[in-house]
Amino acid sequence: MKVKAVTDPAAAVLQRLMRLLRWRVWIQEKLQPTEWQTTLFWAAVAGLLGALIAIGFTTLTERVHGWFGDSRLGVVGSMARLPWWACLAVPAAGGAIAGAILMLGQRLTRSQSSTDYMEAIVIGDGHVPRRASLVKSAAALFSIGSGGSIGREGPMVQLAAVTASALGRWRKFTPPQLRLLVACGAAAGIASAYNAPIAGSFFVAEIILGTIAMESLGPLVVSAVAATLTLHVFTDARTLYKVPPFGETTLFEMGPTIVLGLIAGVMAPVFLASLKHAERFFVSLRLPIVLRLALGGLLVGAIAIQVPQVCGNGYSVVVEILSGKVAWMLIPGLLACKWLATMASFGSGAPGGVFTPALFMGACAGLLFGTAVHHVWPLGAPNPLAFALVGMGAFLSAASRAPVMAVIMLFEMTLSYDIILPLLLCNVIAYYTAKGIDASSLYSEALRRKTAAVPGPSLAGQRVADLMRPNPPVLAPGARFAEIAAMFVKVRVNNLYVVDEAGRFLGVVAMHDVKPYLGDPALAELVLARDIVHDNFPRVAPEQPLTEALAGFLGIVAERLPVVDAAGVLRGSLAKTDLLLALVEQRKKPN
Repeated sequence: MKVKAVTDPAAAVLQRLMRLLRWRVWIQEKLQPTEWQTTLFWAAVAGLLGALIAIGFTTLTERVHGWFGDSRLGVVGSMARLPWWACLAVPAAGGAIAGAILMLGQRLTRSQSSTDYMEAIVIGDGHVPRRASLVKSAAALFSIGSGGSIGREGPMVQLAAVTASALGRWRKFTPPQLRLLVACGAAAGIASAYNAPIAGSFFVAEIILGTIAMESLGPLVVSAVAATLTLHVFTDARTLYKVPPFGETTLFEMGPTIVLGLIAGVMAPVFLASLKHAERFFVSLRLPIVLRLALGGLLVGAIAIQVPQVCGNGYSVVVEILSGKVAWMLIPGLLACKWLATMASFGSGAPGGVFTPALFMGACAGLLFGTAVHHVWPLGAPNPLAFALVGMGAFLSAASRAPVMAVIMLFEMTLSYDIILPLLLCNVIAYYTAKGIDASSLYSEALRRKTAAVPGPSLAGQRVADLMRPNPPVLAPGARFAEIAAMFVKVRVNNLYVVDEAGRFLGVVAMHDVKPYLGDPALAELVLARDIVHDNFPRVAPEQPLTEALAGFLGIVAERLPVVDAAGVLRGSLAKTDLLLALVEQRKKPN
């Protein structure tokens, strides 16, 4: 008769922990996952979620438009088939519904801030209010779906950013990490709106963060690429503007290109100023928000009776312009009417973006100028359609004050390398011309006001305590090997801090120091934390300036340093990622 061996439960638990810890050590040695790699992973998740949100918002917008017209025809086609009274009623009704949603939302979000994603990244802690964002996005569905002269990229980016913010808060990210993740969400939103991952990354890096340092640009690129790939999987995403080859740019075209840059550089500040004047005009009327948005929609509808092309963000009209289907004689009227319609929608407070309407303005101005040059001097503009594309980039560059982003976006949206040389030259000239006329841009004025009202401390004035992560995982000096192994398996750190009963810091137990004991359970049972502690591990003080704390990471391979006060008590830990992101953030300045 066989006697079944009795196994010690404690020994069985220890062996199980040792097996898990061996895997943990192997992964650390072979794959070497760092906090930066973890950040890239969550950036990719934010990109995936941002793309799904963008797809959902686009679908809902089309459904809402289907209530007002025929979604198969698009906004412009639907408005063209409506009688005059319906052209007036549809945008007005959509504006009224959007206003009612905003008015109701003000009551529901009375105790919640209205911080948008730019504020959360630049001057906030990365917290983007969910309820307020959902209210604005719901209102945008009706202002956009009913034919308002406004883009849908704004709500798409806001929703992607609020999703990233919720993801980061769920993962208990520190403020620097959370701000970066919100920026990743914004990059995913732009990439999803325009099928342009590189431009989406540079939009956030150049306009919002004000830096293209790899500490921030890397996660932005990962997020934007993940969003674009998701878009390709779930939709028939393609190049937005298909254009014919234009051939090699000649020296004769450079002169007109320079002039077009000057024209776009003057037009863009005037366009932005007109939007601000329209906003002040509608505010001066002191109408309830429902009536104000209804009035804005009514004005758009009045213009649409004769010129339905002013409805929507203008994408379909730009496609026709670049296809040569719009006679140049109609361009001045289209440009003027779209300008007025955008003033009505934006000025009344209709939620949405003006990114795509700005591309509309640039396309009209470029085609009109190119056609004029072609009639006078054919060698200077052999193909006026090329000038329409260059004008789009130049106007966007002048309006956003982001010439690099504008060049990349135009290339991604057209995949036309033929226009790169004139596009680069025209964008730079438009940028400096607009900057010389007015320092503010499409996005910077509100940010500058809020930054002045809530100034952030300079890096020199920040202390370790400002970035410290509280409650790091700790061990007692007498902790046995089983407890050490369980802690390493439970938390994703490479060093555990050893403290005495009074909380005084004694040193660290490194994960690699337990490796020799993983193959010998009998020996491991004899090991205590005090036997393998490193008591000379670098540390920083809570009151130490961040500029000095950076030196603590030199010469060691560690993602975090213990924060120890003058009495020797452990107060928390300082992560290298948080410190480097704080350094990057000091370069953020609204344009």
